[in-house]
Amino acid sequence: MSGEPTRVRLTEDGPLLVYGPVEVELPDGTRTTSRRPVTALCTCRRTRRPPFCDTSHRTRVRQEEPT
Repeated sequence: MSGEPTRVRLTEDGPLLVYGPVEVELPDGTRTTSRRPVTALCTCRRTRRPPFCDTSHRTRVRQEEPT
């Protein structure tokens, strides 16, 4: 092994953040690669772009105006 280890950050209510290039193996055995500096992997399963996060985990609640 050379260099720094890959850093993975768990977020409170969002994705798993992987720093540096990453290859992800899906349950069906297919593999996908991201060469971005930071890759967000979905943990809520709401994404439309699995395994990558598309921010679908964010709740969009409309606040009512006071009467």
